[in-house]
Amino acid sequence: MTLNSNENLLEIILSKENLNAAWKHVRSNKGAAGIDGITVDNFVQHFKAVGDDLIETIRQGHYQPLPVRRVYIRKPDGGRRGLGIPTIFDRVIQQAIAQIIGPSFDKTFSEFSYGFRPKRSQHHAVKKLQKYIEGGKRIAVDVDLSKFFDRVNHDFLMSLLGQRISDKRLLKLIASYLRAGSVENGCWKACHEGVPQGGPLSPLLSNIVLDLLDKELEKRRHDFVRYADDFVIVAASKRAGERVMASIKRFVERKLKLKVNDTKSQVVPVSRCKFLGFSFRGARLVWHDKSLLQFKYRIRQITGRSRGISMEKKLK
Repeated sequence: MTLNSNENLLEIILSKENLNAAWKHVRSNKGAAGIDGITVDNFVQHFKAVGDDLIETIRQGHYQPLPVRRVYIRKPDGGRRGLGIPTIFDRVIQQAIAQIIGPSFDKTFSEFSYGFRPKRSQHHAVKKLQKYIEGGKRIAVDVDLSKFFDRVNHDFLMSLLGQRISDKRLLKLIASYLRAGSVENGCWKACHEGVPQGGPLSPLLSNIVLDLLDKELEKRRHDFVRYADDFVIVAASKRAGERVMASIKRFVERKLKLKVNDTKSQVVPVSRCKFLGFSFRGARLVWHDKSLLQFKYRIRQITGRSRGISMEKKLK
């Protein structure tokens, strides 16, 4: 489907067939309720009562999504990652949007991008990096994008979408999701930037922004691999790696309007680089030390004697 030649994309997105497919996807993922308290289990009853009116409000261009529910999960390094949990209804609508526009965008994405894409996985990304190392590239340019999902520039993202999507109602709907804000501890917080992790549309929107980075790296003929906001470029020498780091940092901050975390970014031998939980000894794939510690920590949590459950349940 050519997006920029179809000014009625929203009607395709809101078709019963597409909405049913979106609901099945959201239901299979389960997940927690949004701020309205409606769960996957009682959503159908809720939708029967108000669904038609909500869909019509979207068609008329007056729909205002509810804010996401802000929660935090523990990161392997001890920090916290913020998630934004939309309501079930908004998850269905976001999924319906992604189902229609996603395939068209995906066709143009880089072959070196592996995150949130069909028939691609973290394993594929790690194996690609391993092939570079087997080819003799032993210096990793590990660029950390500081709080990427919280810092995506809305105007920049919407301009990218506007280049490919001509349906003004759809653009307005996507913009309303970006600006919906969040609720944390009962307090509403406005959202002027970022695509909160937790909604079905966020992975696609993040790839649309970072595809510009992929294309730039391809143009410069760098060997790289990217999974979501985690990417590594490999170089033949430390000096070459430092040049790459400096130029890519300029591109990220000037063109993408994002921030590079200087503390976490590094030019190091691949044996000191962590990518998706793995590192390398020569070209041999190994668990990174921090990943192994996290794995052991989780095993202790699961198997602790104080849990008061049978060994059979622990093994499950």
